[in-house]
Amino acid sequence: MNHLGLITKREFLNKVKNKSFIIMTFLSPLIMVGLIALISYLTQLNNDSIKVISVLDESEFFANEFENTSGTKYDILHDLDLENAKKLVRETENYGLLYIPKAENVDELTDKIKFFSKDSPSLLVMDRIEDKIEEKARNLKLKESGFDPQVIEKLNVNINPGLETFEGEKTSKLGSGIKLIFGGIAGYLLFMFIIIYGNMIMRSVIEEKTSRIIEVIISSVKPMQLLLGKIFGTSLAGISQFIVWVIIGGILLTVMSAVFGVDMGGTQMAQQQEMIDQVAESSEFQEQMSSIITEITNLPIANLIIMFIFFFIGGYLLYSSLYAAIGAAVDNETDTQQFMMPIIMPLMLAIYVGFFTVIENPHGTVSQVFSYIPLTSPVVMLMRIPFGVPIWQQLVSLALLFGTFFIIVKLAAKIYRVGILMYGKKPTYKELAKWLKY
Repeated sequence: MNHLGLITKREFLNKVKNKSFIIMTFLSPLIMVGLIALISYLTQLNNDSIKVISVLDESEFFANEFENTSGTKYDILHDLDLENAKKLVRETENYGLLYIPKAENVDELTDKIKFFSKDSPSLLVMDRIEDKIEEKARNLKLKESGFDPQVIEKLNVNINPGLETFEGEKTSKLGSGIKLIFGGIAGYLLFMFIIIYGNMIMRSVIEEKTSRIIEVIISSVKPMQLLLGKIFGTSLAGISQFIVWVIIGGILLTVMSAVFGVDMGGTQMAQQQEMIDQVAESSEFQEQMSSIITEITNLPIANLIIMFIFFFIGGYLLYSSLYAAIGAAVDNETDTQQFMMPIIMPLMLAIYVGFFTVIENPHGTVSQVFSYIPLTSPVVMLMRIPFGVPIWQQLVSLALLFGTFFIIVKLAAKIYRVGILMYGKKPTYKELAKWLKY
């Protein structure tokens, strides 16, 4: 009699009824959202204060170049020497003092300009100051050489070649970045899911083996059914937990942002707000936003979603069977360390190939080879699909993945059959090879 459905149901219910599972299901999103809210709130507090920078320009080249912004105010000092200016800034507790000494020309100022502050200044603030000074110095040097800076600016030509395939499909450099982001998110989600819930399956097998419950179950159930039931049941529990996390996390983020006024994106947005304000109205910015929207709509979203589901299932089942076999072979979690490296290495290699090879050449030999290897294809192929992968390649990769899963799960079941009843002995790779022959 086929007990797979009963075993899957039992495993699923055991997981979802477990107190620690229930607590972590609801507590984890609370903790994560709380941390995000705290970081965002502290960042907002830090960036709400206006930075007042005093400027002592003895050269009189740059005094009029420093205009106040929403986050930075410039206080131009006059009729003061450096020491008195430093004393004044300390007394007023301004953010810092920018000192530009006397000079006959801007060439003399390259290494003489100094910025004094109580603590190390923000890199973003220093970048803005450097940009202002460099732009003004460049214009002054152009005038000294007899050139009009405005004329030179008009002579600048921006070349932006249109990218198009031989079939007429338009692409762009911006599109490549967007494709990498979508593919990277899909691959990384699968990677994390395998690590988290693969370990859950392994611990579940070890717990049952330690409690000797498995001795009763194995007498009436085939090892293959027991292995698959444990994988399917734990997988369903993991997916359910993940869905709950997404729902609760989304609700909490919305509530925190609306009720408490915490900008959940404040960590990055606060640092870049001034830059955004400056370019938001420009036609170039609007063109870029239009290009981003166009590139997103041109992505093979349906293909990516469908293949994500299939590669997610195939990759997770493949690695879960390996995790379950390891759990059956050992008596405690400490002994699993010697067997974990061969499982983790292909996943790490897939991430490396995905982020460093696919972005460079998504259709190159290395990218294609690793998108066919079953242990790396779930991650690498998902990162290649946004760049446009022929359907036949995707189907071949899927066939190899699921074919390998059926082979691996049979081998894992042999290890599971012997190892689940083996106690008090630390297995070696040589012994595992013997178990495969039984």
